[in-house]
Amino acid sequence: MNNHSFIIKGVYYGKTHTFPDLNDYIQSCSRHPQVGAKMKRDYMIIASNAIRKQLGRLKIVNPVKIHYFFYEGDVRRDFSNVGSFATKVIEDALQKCGVLKNDNQVWVKGYTHDFYVDKQNPRIEVIIEELE
Repeated sequence: MNNHSFIIKGVYYGKTHTFPDLNDYIQSCSRHPQVGAKMKRDYMIIASNAIRKQLGRLKIVNPVKIHYFFYEGDVRRDFSNVGSFATKVIEDALQKCGVLKNDNQVWVKGYTHDFYVDKQNPRIEVIIEELE
């Protein structure tokens, strides 16, 4: 069984978080569908860049379980909102980069979310666990 990991660092819109949460995304979509699409596309680029830089040309041929470790800058956002948007964007980016064949239930057998606070270094750590 192989594990592969990467980290997405950064601050968005001057806040101490790595990705917007689901509420931010819904609010963007309600302004105009193209605004929401641009937000998703922008964060897919951020995720894709981290994936390509840290995983190279990795191609996983087995089903996986994905473990997400969210390090938030504070405790203000609720877990489900933080994890929802990021999980969708990151799994789409993994597929787009060719790391995963698909992000459907055949290839992604499940995922976990853990949440922590790190005011100095907000980030998302992702571990992809290959299953046999």
